[in-house]
Amino acid sequence: MFLGTYSPRLDDKGRLILPAKFRDELSEGLVLTRGQERCLYVFSETEFGRVHEQMRQAPISSKQARDYIRVFLSGASDEVPDKQGRVTIPSSLREYAGLEKELAVIGAGTRAEIWDAEAWNEYLREKESEFSETDEEVIPGLM
Repeated sequence: MFLGTYSPRLDDKGRLILPAKFRDELSEGLVLTRGQERCLYVFSETEFGRVHEQMRQAPISSKQARDYIRVFLSGASDEVPDKQGRVTIPSSLREYAGLEKELAVIGAGTRAEIWDAEAWNEYLREKESEFSETDEEVIPGLM
């Protein structure tokens, strides 16, 4: 499970060093793809396979499902971290997420997310306020 927030930097070759706590789960390979809110999703190969299988269950007659699957999969890139735990982020994905030098890598349970640090901090400021004001059952059984 991916948990926590980390602040790695993007090097001049477009690589980041994965947080140490994420390396075991991602050491055999990972998939980077476009995420929502202009971040990147990072899946282990196993989890990406599960997500892809769920997508295959969507009816091909659904335009919204086709559109989502196209955007999600067309940007996907399978990568293998090097011995130092570095992974290269393709330039198209760096551009999509607006990644500069300073990054935020967050754990989101079954996936990690890579954000531009400034974009993450802005998102978090906005959502922390909404989080504290939540008064209905957003996640069934949690509140």
